[in-house]
Amino acid sequence: MVVVMGLDPGLATTGYGVLQVTGNSYEVIAYDCLRTPAGLPDADRLEMLYRLIATLHERHRPQEVAVEQLFFHRNVTTALQVGQARGVALLAAAQAGARIIEYTPLQIKQGITGSGRADKKQVQYMVRTILGLAVTPQPDDVADALAVALCHCHHRRMEALV
Repeated sequence: MVVVMGLDPGLATTGYGVLQVTGNSYEVIAYDCLRTPAGLPDADRLEMLYRLIATLHERHRPQEVAVEQLFFHRNVTTALQVGQARGVALLAAAQAGARIIEYTPLQIKQGITGSGRADKKQVQYMVRTILGLAVTPQPDDVADALAVALCHCHHRRMEALV
């Protein structure tokens, strides 16, 4: 058995999903969205995000953390904020002793739907179906975090076969 946490980091909202993996089955332990107030300076928001993620590590003790790699973004400010949030998330995972694995958006889409060109709705549908959820987790950041976690779970299974 292994506990996997998927993260979709952002300065305003960070989605997370925690799965317990036993063999070929997945049990959803927790999922939600961490939020930081827009009125605070970025440094304070990053510190708050770090503390929130560190608390998740203390509560769920994931052995492995899967994070989406930063993709090219047209808005430089947004890209910098996402990059900073990723750094905080990676630091919290490293300090907790978790193994950190990063996946590209293409790898995540392909791992969940079988197609690297899948749209957001297709990925959300597969997350809901694979995990047996009644509704798609909201906001999108939460579904994305679960998709990253599932992608890693599928990747782990393939590694075990090799």
